Amino acid sequence: MSADKRLPTLAEVLFVLITFVLIMFLFVIQFGLPIQLALLTTWFMIMIVGMRIGHSYKEMQQGIIKGINDGMEAVLILIAVGALIGTWIAGGIVPSIIYYGLSIINPNIFLLAAFVICAITSLATGTSFGSAGTAGIAMMGIGASFGFPIALVAGAVISGCYVGDKLSPLSDTTVMTASLSKVNVIEHIKSMLYVSAPAFLIAGALFLTTGLFFHDSSGTLSQAETTMASLNEYFTISWYMIVPAAIVITLLAMKKPSIPVILFGALLGTVWAFLFQNVSLFDAVNSLYAGNSIDSGVAFIDNLLNRGGIVFMLEVIVLILFALGVGGLMEQTGILRAICIKMLTWADNAGKTTLSTLLSGFFGNFFGGAAYVSIITASKITEENYDRLKIDRRILSRNTEAGGTVTTPMVPWSDGGVFMAATLGVSTLAYLPFLWFNLLIVVMSILYGFTNKFIWYTNANEVDGETSGVKENVN
Repeated sequence: MSADKRLPTLAEVLFVLITFVLIMFLFVIQFGLPIQLALLTTWFMIMIVGMRIGHSYKEMQQGIIKGINDGMEAVLILIAVGALIGTWIAGGIVPSIIYYGLSIINPNIFLLAAFVICAITSLATGTSFGSAGTAGIAMMGIGASFGFPIALVAGAVISGCYVGDKLSPLSDTTVMTASLSKVNVIEHIKSMLYVSAPAFLIAGALFLTTGLFFHDSSGTLSQAETTMASLNEYFTISWYMIVPAAIVITLLAMKKPSIPVILFGALLGTVWAFLFQNVSLFDAVNSLYAGNSIDSGVAFIDNLLNRGGIVFMLEVIVLILFALGVGGLMEQTGILRAICIKMLTWADNAGKTTLSTLLSGFFGNFFGGAAYVSIITASKITEENYDRLKIDRRILSRNTEAGGTVTTPMVPWSDGGVFMAATLGVSTLAYLPFLWFNLLIVVMSILYGFTNKFIWYTNANEVDGETSGVKENVN
């Protein structure tokens, strides 16, 4: 940093953080203004601090542009998934999946089934966004038909989607985390299993128990039958309607690039709408941009299926761009670096180091608005401590995923939080209490850190017998 610039002081950092939260509260909760305006306002607040510590406007503008550029892939995926949702509804793909799901899945085990199906889809494809936009939407329709609260269903869906986002070797966040932490990706996944496997089993048990004791089966079956009849009236329902979904999932599982594969799936949706749903060619193509529109007379079916299209994602994209700009400004002005220094002096054991990584990842989502930002902040802010304390970097990569990847849908203005809320039609704060897999990952990571369980060191003599099985660095 040049002589005419300095890092922000603790008071200046606290001013930014507290003011950020206050702006969010006043705009969104107190006055009901769009969250986009709140984020845009924080740009100017951070710029004031940046100019105070020696940064020019041009430099800060470059920080905004860099922040937006770092998250541009997520924006492009949002556009592609919006087009996919619109055409897959118009083409009868999502309605057919809902129809067959209602006829096959037992209401008693539905929540567990939704969790597992979305987990399998995300593990096979490596994308939480793609899984939520396909299998997730279908599970929302089935759950609503069975009479479950949509927030609870969304919790099961998102929990399942983030199993693969966190564990799949096809996931960009998994590969990125391993790379930034300088850990082999397979060793990174093996390390995460110590946290993810018990979290998956516990979350599955919770969803199963909740499903068994939650609903009235007679009312459930009646509502499901009404939904099936409505879908059958407005769409052609058949097994071959599901072919585009099978093709897209197969291509993603073959590690083909996400954006062109999703757009190809959207194109298949337009073909299916024209060939099998009696939709005109113009309307089928237009569903790519404008989404689907029906009037079935069943309120929740209309609410679920009148969505999609690129235009459906425009407000979401603006929100993410502003959030990414905040992250770029925080990086450019040194606010994130100042937080890093404070954490380095505080974290002097495995428990505190784990907690500092989780907090750094959450800060990246909260102030940076994207999973990519959170992974960078979690790994780079705290990596020096792992080396200083001789904690194996597999613990760094594991904790980075716990603090970065899985907390993304918990922040209303992050790319994950915005996408899940828009795609599933449930606000972030509504589904947050039901993100049982994600919350368990955080809790168990903290528990392991402070109890020194499954914490490996580069020197085996420094650990007890239970955790001394790992002796070497993994590069």
